[in-house]
Order: sequence, then structure tokens, then C-alpha cells
Amino acid sequence: MTALIWCPFPDRDHARSVANALLDENLIACANILGPMESLYKWNGERHSDEEIGVLFKTKQELLDECVERLGQLHRYNSPAIVGWVCDKAHPATLDWLNSLEA
Repeated sequence: MTALIWCPFPDRDHARSVANALLDENLIACANILGPMESLYKWNGERHSDEEIGVLFKTKQELLDECVERLGQLHRYNSPAIVGWVCDKAHPATLDWLNSLEA
């Protein structure tokens, strides 16, 4: 099964660095680094607005827990927003590609 992980980063360089580390460690097959976005959020009771870079990581279900854990270790935020989930469907070619990842 396919799994996805969503995570925002403070800048493109940090997003790229973490994505390359996860690729080197065979925890993901792909990272889609998206353009700047505005994040509105509450932190410690105060409202904030910051520009962040969103990343969608593609992996397989058996690597999801390990990948989320490693992403948390690599991320520079003290409390990064990391959300992972298992996908219900994927194209057979996508499944073949993800299954080439070493578990």
C-alpha cells in the first residue's frame, strides 16, 4: 500500500535537505516540494502568520512509521506538523515504483 506524509518547512533549502536525506535512507520514493504558502496558526495562545514550503512525501505503508519518526528527527522545528496516512488506492505503476523501496 501507498502512504503519504504532509509537512511544512520554514524554507526550500531545509525542505530539500530533509527530502534528500529521506531519499538517501530509502524511506521515500519521492518528495514534491511545493511553492510558498501562507500558514495561519495559533502557537502558545497567539495567532501567527508565516510563509512556509509544503512537502508531500511518497512512501509505502511499511515505512510510514519509520519515515514519520525520522522526519521529526531531521526537521528544525521543535514541534513540526507531520501528518501521515495510508492511501486507499494507487495506480499499479505507482505501487510497483514504491515497492522498489527497500524496507
